[in-house]
Amino acid sequence: MNVNIQSVRFTADAKLIEHVNRKLQKINTFHDRIIKVDVYLKLDNVVHTIKDKIAEIRVQVPRHQFFVKCSSKSFEESFDNALESLVNQVKRRKEKQAA
Repeated sequence: MNVNIQSVRFTADAKLIEHVNRKLQKINTFHDRIIKVDVYLKLDNVVHTIKDKIAEIRVQVPRHQFFVKCSSKSFEESFDNALESLVNQVKRRKEKQAA
């Protein structure tokens, strides 16, 4: 599994990168043929005082691609919500293929 983490409009600290990598290791339990994972961490509304943190996750498996986007007030919360949604997508896809 190839993991690519990009931070847009800011530089991510090591603690955030470690959090993302640690959580992404669990996704292998839901699908065994993951080719590539792209994580985009973005700051939105940079002009205003309220800064929304956006996490986007794109997962490539053979013949299919999953994409999730979530936003909240912290990157960890955004990423965790996006990962939870992504796991649900992967589970539904596997159940559909099994049926």
